[in-house]
Amino acid sequence: MSKLKEKTLNTKSNLDFRPTVTNNIEKPGTEPKRNVFEIDDLNLWYGSTQALYEVNMNIPENQVTAIIGPSGCGKSTYLKALNRMVEMVPIVKTSGTIKYNNQNIYKDKISQEYLRTKVGMVFQKPNPFPKSVYDNVAYGPRVHGIKKKAILDQIVEKSLKDAAIWDEVKDRLNQNAYGLSGGQQQRVCIARALAVEPDVILMDEPTSALDPISTLKVEELVQELKEKYSIVIVTHNMQQAARVSDRTAFFLNGELIEYDDTNKLFQNPSDKRTEDYITGRFG
Repeated sequence: MSKLKEKTLNTKSNLDFRPTVTNNIEKPGTEPKRNVFEIDDLNLWYGSTQALYEVNMNIPENQVTAIIGPSGCGKSTYLKALNRMVEMVPIVKTSGTIKYNNQNIYKDKISQEYLRTKVGMVFQKPNPFPKSVYDNVAYGPRVHGIKKKAILDQIVEKSLKDAAIWDEVKDRLNQNAYGLSGGQQQRVCIARALAVEPDVILMDEPTSALDPISTLKVEELVQELKEKYSIVIVTHNMQQAARVSDRTAFFLNGELIEYDDTNKLFQNPSDKRTEDYITGRFG
């Protein structure tokens, strides 16, 4: 047993239960999904405080993977580790491996700029730039050297259509994005992420600041987007996880407790802690 595992077992009593991690379950007769991410023995510290403990998890392409768990359990930290945004905190250190398309994102020669282009992020609160709707969506392509207006026009229109908001903003492209509703702003932010043609979209509580109607639109959008993208969504809303995801991971105190097909996890969880959480006994 490694020193890390010895230390963890001695300091975290709930590790008497071992996590249930079932990777790449497929229905009979279907081909297994390719993994866009493969995470092995991921540990993460903020200074001397450990936030993630030996996470092992595969994330399949063209599916929605939900991350659930109580506040402070490591959900957002884990999400930000997938595109190295967690490195924006200087005291962070990690061990283990995160492979994106078979490349170790912390050791192989993958630039942060490239990784964050291919693995986009949508945040909890809508965060459009104080620019026009058009300039928000065109920002990424311009950074990547696209200057011709005709090409930018095509990218902006396609991205807004893919984000299911084109019809609502096509006559307001030159207006400040701050003038849109919260739900519209969030979908513009999703369009902004799509404009640089990512493979994966990370969503950190993307509907927590939205009204029910806007939440429904974003959830419907997530279902449409998985045809082209792999999506990982952190949510406190277990009903939302059940509605939108193919697979669900339950985190508690920095550990991955259970990871399985969403229907299986919610209807017949393998770990009592998962059952206690989804039935409202804590959290």
